[in-house]
Amino acid sequence: MPSRARNKFVKRGEIIEIDIEDYAFGGKGIGRIRNEHGEFVVFVPNTLPGQTVKAQVKKSSKKYAECKLLEVIKASADEIDMPYQSIAGAPYINLPIDKQQDYKKTSTLELFRRIGKVDNISDYLDEFISSPNHFHYRNKMEYGFSAIGFDRVKNTDVDEFTLGFKKRGTWWCAENLDKDSGLFDKEVEDRLKDIRKYCIASGLPPWHAPRKEGFFRYLVVRKSYKTNKLLFNLVTTSALLQDFDLKSFCDFLNSLFTDRVAGVLHTINNEIGDRTIATSGSIKLIFGDDKIIEELLGLNFEISMKSFFQTNPKSAEKLYSKVIDYALEDQDAVNNSVVLDLFCGTGTIGQILASKTTNTKIIGVDIVASAIEDAKLNAKRNGIDNVEFYAADVGKFLNEHPHYQHKIRTLILDPARAGITPKTLKKIINLSADRMVYVSCNPATQARDVEQLAEAGYHIKKISLVDQFPHTAHIETVVLLEKF
Repeated sequence: MPSRARNKFVKRGEIIEIDIEDYAFGGKGIGRIRNEHGEFVVFVPNTLPGQTVKAQVKKSSKKYAECKLLEVIKASADEIDMPYQSIAGAPYINLPIDKQQDYKKTSTLELFRRIGKVDNISDYLDEFISSPNHFHYRNKMEYGFSAIGFDRVKNTDVDEFTLGFKKRGTWWCAENLDKDSGLFDKEVEDRLKDIRKYCIASGLPPWHAPRKEGFFRYLVVRKSYKTNKLLFNLVTTSALLQDFDLKSFCDFLNSLFTDRVAGVLHTINNEIGDRTIATSGSIKLIFGDDKIIEELLGLNFEISMKSFFQTNPKSAEKLYSKVIDYALEDQDAVNNSVVLDLFCGTGTIGQILASKTTNTKIIGVDIVASAIEDAKLNAKRNGIDNVEFYAADVGKFLNEHPHYQHKIRTLILDPARAGITPKTLKKIINLSADRMVYVSCNPATQARDVEQLAEAGYHIKKISLVDQFPHTAHIETVVLLEKF
């Protein structure tokens, strides 16, 4: 067999230094290697034009390479100083918010031109919606324990009890969070070092990722913006649990945060996978309540530690308001008809829509049974009776309820990041609804689906971009499609 042609620019595993010259969707900085063989493109996630970075080649082809960011060697001239501790989860926090939004807007619209084949996408841009809070906007954060820390002075990993986040580019090594990161609750993050000291004093070991052993694994915190209450979940293994006083830990949290503590849970996770709640683990309430209440657009939602809920609730209100505006724009298509809310999750959009109209029936469908149970409970709590929720696969539901075939004129679609499968998209198209409001946290898959919908006669009427997660590459999009 002939040998494979060797890449003349980089090889897999190689560590390179490169200047970032441009920006592509999803936070991928673009660098270029130029030598006697020509020009070669290198993509490095979470980087900015103007930066010089150290990166490791993870994948290489004849035309381009994909790398993992290891370190920013030189900042961009656009970056400014911030009073927050730098973390991998906020790669653009030193970039002014207007610059961040310019990158997001330009790269997202380019996706719809390139993937969705909508050449004049800018003509349909309705609004770029900024997050009401640019800092301290998150309502949930997961902090990891690790037996391996990082010494910035010596530039090497060290044996150290840490509580914070993974060091950029590693899975085995973490860095302590010693002060406010600018994303979550300032009081919690400023006090995290005190929680770390308490855990160190217990004498019990943090999780050692390479050895797959240890006691402390995660501390997960949820916050309600409505009540300012905090819900804590300490995740440990069962090993040595008899040597840790959970009640004393609750008392300690209460001493730090006083009446802000809504409840404290303890989860046992003996699995070696890197996730907070194991499939085989148990979760137990140690103190207070196991849920907090959040408000969105005048409706109350009960949130447990396992519940999916929008991470930036103030921005979510802006997102959902835009979805409702699009859904209700054509009153003739909504009045005395059925609105089908597919991939509805805990039913937030459906409930808000139902609260805005009395002569429309809203049907919410999602495959996650626990989310549907939460949706039913929340609808009951909010006194909304013109909405129904079904736990079912979207495709199967459409087959099993053919009586809705000619009553649905408006569809709301809010799928997971992977978008809609071709088979399900075909069933959705076969419903022959007049209009679709398509919400997405991944415009790349949405643009792909938009091309297929265009072939079926559905064309973009409006598109809005919502900046749910400042200082990251993420953007949410709301697209109104109508059948012409």
